[in-house]
Amino acid sequence: MKIAIVKLSALGDIVHAMVVLQFIKKQIPDASIDWFVEERFCEILQDNPHINTIYKLKLKNNKMGFIREYKKLKKLKPYDVVIDLQGLIKSAIVSRILSKNVIGFDKNSLRESLASLFYTKSFAIAYEENVILRNMSLACKALDFDMPDLQTKKPFLYSHTKTDFKPTLLVIVGSSWESKVYPKEHFISIINSLHVETFVAWGNENEKQSAKFICEKSKAKMLPKLSLDKLKNVISNSNLVIGADSGPTHMAWALNIPSISIFGPTPSQRNTLKTSINLTIDCNKKIDAKALNKNDFCIRKIKPEKIVKLAQKFLKC
Repeated sequence: MKIAIVKLSALGDIVHAMVVLQFIKKQIPDASIDWFVEERFCEILQDNPHINTIYKLKLKNNKMGFIREYKKLKKLKPYDVVIDLQGLIKSAIVSRILSKNVIGFDKNSLRESLASLFYTKSFAIAYEENVILRNMSLACKALDFDMPDLQTKKPFLYSHTKTDFKPTLLVIVGSSWESKVYPKEHFISIINSLHVETFVAWGNENEKQSAKFICEKSKAKMLPKLSLDKLKNVISNSNLVIGADSGPTHMAWALNIPSISIFGPTPSQRNTLKTSINLTIDCNKKIDAKALNKNDFCIRKIKPEKIVKLAQKFLKC
C-alpha cells in the first residue's frame, strides 16, 4: 500500500502527528509512507525509518508559488490513500492533487470546515479532542485498524549528528506566541533552586537575549544555535526538559525524555499527552481550543516553586 501523509506545519504539530508512523508500520509492515511538509520543517522528519520519501513544499502565499508546487505534485503517481492530518484548505488541496482517495476530519471537526469538501471520506473527531489522539484516531479509521495504546510508543525522532551536550536540565525559553512564553525571571528561580547542570536552548534573536539574561543570573550555560537535527540529539541526551507549549518541548515527549510542559493560553489537555514522565502545569482555567486568546498572559502567574517541586521528583535533588 502506498500512503501519503499531509502535515505541513508547524514544528510541534508535526511531532504530534509523527507518532502515527510506527503504529501504521506495525499494522501494515509493507506500507510505503511518504510525508508532505513545508520545507522549513522537513528536518524534524529526517532519518525516520518509517518514512520512504519526504516531499518538501514551498507553499508561499502567492499564486505563482502554489502553481509551481502544483505542477510538481501532479507528476507523482497517485497514492492508494492520502491522510490529511493538517485539516486546512491548503493541506486538503495538496491531498486531493495526490489522490482521489483522501481521508480527513469532517466539517464539524475542523477549524477550516471547507477543507472537508476535498475529502473522499471524512470522520467526526472533535476538534477539542487531544491532538495526538485525533491524529492517531484518523489514521486508524483511514487504514481500518484499532486504536493502539500510545503509552507504549517508542521514541520516534532520529538524529544523524552528535553533540557533546548532555544536560541534566534543558530549558526551552521560547514559543510561537509571546503569551505562551514563561518569564525568564521565573526560569532563573527554577535553575537556582535545582542546582544541577543546566543548558538553555534558543532559536531566534529574542530567545537568544532571554537565554543570555538567564545565564548571566544563574549557573546555566547557553547553547549555540542548533539545527533541528542537533536539537534532537541534545534533547535525547537530557535528563529533564522544561519549557512552554512549543515544538522543542514536545520533542521530549516524542523521545521518551522526562519533561515538564508549562501552559498558558493553550489547553494542556489538548496539546500534549501526559505520561508518567511527561507532566504538565497550567493556569487552572478552562480554555476554548477554537477561541484562543493570544493576549492572555496567565502563564506569568504560574509560580516557579510549583515547577521546582515537580522537577525535584525527576532529578532527585
